[in-house]
Amino acid sequence: MENKAVSLLSRLISIPTVNPPGEKYQEFVDFVERYFRSLGLDTEVVEVPRAEVAKYCPECADYPRLILLARLGEPKLHFNGHYDVVPPGPLESWKVTRPFEPAYREGRLYGRGAVDMKGGLTSIMVAVEKAAAAGLKNFEVSFVPDEETGGETGAGYLARSGKVRAPWVVIAEGSGEDNIWIGHRGLVWFLVEVYGRQAHGSTPWLGLNAFEGAVHIAYRLQEYIRAVSTRVSRYEFDDPRGASPTATMGGEVRGSVKTNVVPGYFAFSVDRRVIPEEDVEQVKREFIEFVESVAREIPHKVEVKVTNVSEAALVEPGHPLVETLSSAVEAVVGRRPRRTVCIGGLDARFFIKAGIPTVTYGPGPIGLAHAPDEYVEVRQVINVAEAYYNLIKKVNG
Repeated sequence: MENKAVSLLSRLISIPTVNPPGEKYQEFVDFVERYFRSLGLDTEVVEVPRAEVAKYCPECADYPRLILLARLGEPKLHFNGHYDVVPPGPLESWKVTRPFEPAYREGRLYGRGAVDMKGGLTSIMVAVEKAAAAGLKNFEVSFVPDEETGGETGAGYLARSGKVRAPWVVIAEGSGEDNIWIGHRGLVWFLVEVYGRQAHGSTPWLGLNAFEGAVHIAYRLQEYIRAVSTRVSRYEFDDPRGASPTATMGGEVRGSVKTNVVPGYFAFSVDRRVIPEEDVEQVKREFIEFVESVAREIPHKVEVKVTNVSEAALVEPGHPLVETLSSAVEAVVGRRPRRTVCIGGLDARFFIKAGIPTVTYGPGPIGLAHAPDEYVEVRQVINVAEAYYNLIKKVNG
């Protein structure tokens, strides 16, 4: 099985499905569709409408967004994964191999997308091939684009389309072979905008420095961050530090562009991460009210905009899907997998919002995602494939 996994994953990595803007999607989907058809699965390719793509990524609208569906029997289980990858970055930072020239070294397969998440796609493909050869059926697969640009024109579009027939979904993102992500945190992004009065730097008394107003708000926001960080989720997280809400200021800043100008405008972002117990509407109200109260302390006009919202999503750790998958994993790795909440965001939210219980389980290490010399452990690709095969057997009863 190792040779099969290495060969298949190498082929997937060699197709540079870089997003944005969405390169080589057609080539990738054509290859995978032929593969599933050769196993006897029925396939369908869904193209996301161009207008839908343009809403979320205008520069991507001229690149087709393709969702591949494959089915065998009447689905009781759905496997999902995204096939887009982030750009490779500077080539000189890649030391083991070039980004889309996969290399196998000491049990690791290197290349852009190896762990995020073509390793997981390979686990699905290997498991499906084994299941089909054993005469098993009643499962379906979807390979989607655009997770790396938010997922709305990939898993989001699929979940809203009603085309998922199975009652359970397993996403192959890289949780690690001994860890099931039962959910993930959410987020609310804010932009705090401060307006002053522009003037020449030699006469600052004629202006009102928007930067100084923003600094005052940012300083006071430390109180807000300390307050919300005392909240702790009751669920286990893959990193315990993620069990509390966080807020990151200054990921994006906007303002004046010249040294000798009193800035009349300055803005900074706040990335507020949301634990499952929190409601995003309450998070928005709480943050905006805090900033508005601080704004009354300064002479500047202050506005707060919400620029992105993604709800936390979760299935309970005792859900039958989690229990069944946990048993399937234990039979392979020899221990019960952890049941944790992912600190980042996952496509699971789209399916859960559509009323379909969803968990995430796939090969790692996820810490190498988006990094130079990205790799996946082939042993984990194989073990996850075996766990998927066990799961297919279990749902077929």
